[in-house]
Amino acid sequence: MTLTQQTRPRTWLITGATTGIGRELTRQALENGETVAALARDTTPLDELAQAHGEHLLAVQADVRDEQAVRVAVESTLARFGRIDVVANNAGYGLFGAVEEASDAQARAVFDTNVFGVLNVLRATLPVLRAQRSGHILQGSSVYGQSAHPGVGLLAATKYAVEGLSDALAAEVAPLGIKVTLIQPGMTATPFLANLDLAAALDDYDPTVREVRKAIGELPLSAFSAAARVAEGIRTAVDSPNPPLRLALGTSSAAGLRPALEARIADLDNWQGVTDAVDRP
Repeated sequence: MTLTQQTRPRTWLITGATTGIGRELTRQALENGETVAALARDTTPLDELAQAHGEHLLAVQADVRDEQAVRVAVESTLARFGRIDVVANNAGYGLFGAVEEASDAQARAVFDTNVFGVLNVLRATLPVLRAQRSGHILQGSSVYGQSAHPGVGLLAATKYAVEGLSDALAAEVAPLGIKVTLIQPGMTATPFLANLDLAAALDDYDPTVREVRKAIGELPLSAFSAAARVAEGIRTAVDSPNPPLRLALGTSSAAGLRPALEARIADLDNWQGVTDAVDRP
């Protein structure tokens, strides 16, 4: 890497850039002298940042579900900044309800944004990163990318999907100089919970799903990580020469991930006899 490459400001492409973690990533990048292409369905909330940072911010109206719109956004980014160093695949939303309660339309809609939207961004940006032989892809997962509890089955399904494709992606692009990190925040103080899509309730799931929702609603503010601190953690990983494939952010993330991972190992160990017997004559 040349001195010019090391010292020039990074260019970020951030989806879901108007609220929560996406907005904090946008703000912090700009305040550190970096350039940002900020994608959102409505870029009006970015007006204040645009006024403060001028040509360093390119606000692009684009829905990640629209593959052509994402491609145009990437072309506009290259026309303005010449390259892309970090892709933050941050856009997404939550669907809450029992697995049975979620309608087909709701299930397809959340996958359309959280999974197929991610793929649209990858297909548009990877040719750029491959040509550069450099770049860092930040895949928006969560604690629900490795764990789940009643009410989050469909949300977790989208995050598990992103984690699975990212495991393969990381191995595919590593020889090309491209890094991949799955971002796994826990409970974070963002509009995410307020904007949940809710499935129609069935009484049989009140003792599980509705009780979980009630418990989440009663959590004190102290149980939620600040979006700014989550963004700082992400930037620390981007700054690292050896970033992790998975980055848990917030104690609630670690508290949810560790038991889930330990339970998988326990199942492997406890059922090893049955597992091994499959291969015996």
